[in-house]
Amino acid sequence: MKARGKAIKYGDNVDTDVIIPARYLNTSEPEELADHCMEDLDPGFRTRVSKGDIIVAGKNFGCGSSREHAPIAIKASGISCVIAETFARIFYRNTINIGLPILECQEAAKEIEDGDDISVDFESGVIENLTSGKKYDAVAFPQFMRQLIAADGLIGYIRERVAGEAGEKQG
Repeated sequence: MKARGKAIKYGDNVDTDVIIPARYLNTSEPEELADHCMEDLDPGFRTRVSKGDIIVAGKNFGCGSSREHAPIAIKASGISCVIAETFARIFYRNTINIGLPILECQEAAKEIEDGDDISVDFESGVIENLTSGKKYDAVAFPQFMRQLIAADGLIGYIRERVAGEAGEKQG
């Protein structure tokens, strides 16, 4: 499993209130949430993000409330991965639950610049800045977490498991 896209860079303590402002929490429709993703922090985000792009941020990304709306908005906007120095723990879990890959890598988060072309290999944990040629080692996802992400999150994973078990019982 790999991702490749342009880096969209942010600093420390990007909280869930700026990822998706509270005034939009009356919906859980991914496309509508994506339309308002980052609008208070980065009003041009929606027009400059392309499918596959990668958010790169500093420390404590996703801090604040435990709302799942934030990672849903990021994923629905087309972002393929988030790389940060550190993540708020509940945000980290919510991203895996919805199938949005994230990686912690202090060196990459500090050195990657806005607009750099980035490649990420989730199996090995290697992040490559194709603009500078520099490679970084993040901790790779364990197999189970890669399965969750590949299934588009926890619900997709459970659906696949239930469908597989139902097929085994019929066969």
